[in-house]
Amino acid sequence: MLVIVGFVIVIGSVLGGYIMHHGQIGVLIQVSEFLIIGGAALGAMLMGNPLPAVKATFQRSFALAKGNPFTQKTYAELLTFLYEVFTLAKKDGLLALEKHVENPQESELFKKYPALVRNHHAVSFFADTVKVLLSGAIEAHHLGEMLEVDIEQHAEEALVASHVLARTSDAMPGFGIVAAVLGVVVTMGSIGGAAAEIGQKVGAALVGTFLGILLAYGVLSPLSQSCEGQAKAETAYLICLKVALIAFANGEPPMTAVEFARRSIEPGVRISFTELELLLKEQKGK
Repeated sequence: MLVIVGFVIVIGSVLGGYIMHHGQIGVLIQVSEFLIIGGAALGAMLMGNPLPAVKATFQRSFALAKGNPFTQKTYAELLTFLYEVFTLAKKDGLLALEKHVENPQESELFKKYPALVRNHHAVSFFADTVKVLLSGAIEAHHLGEMLEVDIEQHAEEALVASHVLARTSDAMPGFGIVAAVLGVVVTMGSIGGAAAEIGQKVGAALVGTFLGILLAYGVLSPLSQSCEGQAKAETAYLICLKVALIAFANGEPPMTAVEFARRSIEPGVRISFTELELLLKEQKGK
């Protein structure tokens, strides 16, 4: 939501100031300039990146409009889930989790926590780790290394959109200059015409420079920063899961494992220990 608000403020401030100087909005509507700059940016994006990266860039950019899904409420739900899962495993044995991790989307246990279920990578991360523990194929002290590798790979993938937007943003002023130069070339062909006609063509050429700079620093660069922040939030969520899983694999009681996870959460979205206790009491009462 803040992305939309920020975009409206940027565009509104620029156009509002322009209108206050008695500028005409119609002069800024230069379809040819949009075509040159937008087409060149899209073409360069396709040339410099694999198709999955381009798709991920558009998907992540549009997803920013929904706001940050990793809120205090999201983490509270995750901690409650972890406590219930670890308590079940402690009570009935690790095999009691097998039916849930084999098909998490159909599991009644997972369905109780919708925010987690919507995070498909986190669900796979948790389910695959539990499957490894069930198979006995890895010792507890090696588990952390394996999970760290998984998180590093996900972090790199999640940052792709941010990198693509940042590189495109860097190129936009250059594309604006290209559009402006082409406009000047057209203007030079009419140099013997009326002054008003030449002025219009020069104005159209300058719109290209204006658009390139505005899109670079007012749109694409902020979007790149937002995508980077979202990627880091996703990684932090997985780290919380990792800490809990390692603690549980090392034989810690459910409450201790969950407390390890709580301490790993960023302070801004971390619930207090008292709030956690209340949540777990409510969960037991259901």
